[in-house]
Amino acid sequence: MRPRIRMIVWPRRALAIIDTPRPGCPLCHGDGGHAWDYITPDGEYDGSDFEPCTCWNDTRHIILLPLPRRTPPGGYSNEPPF
Repeated sequence: MRPRIRMIVWPRRALAIIDTPRPGCPLCHGDGGHAWDYITPDGEYDGSDFEPCTCWNDTRHIILLPLPRRTPPGGYSNEPPF
């Protein structure tokens, strides 16, 4: 594991220690995987897919500190502490 501190946004904003791709990986060259673009027979873009590399586990993280939600535009939040 090559830990880094990052902010994650799901299910709630938090600081977490996450795994990062291996910089010298011969398969992905540090990108963490390969993106595949799909094209229709008409030549139109039909979306993309990302295949993660074996050097990286993007689902492994340890939450350090949950961050408070942003105050809504109307003024106050009903989240504790009030």
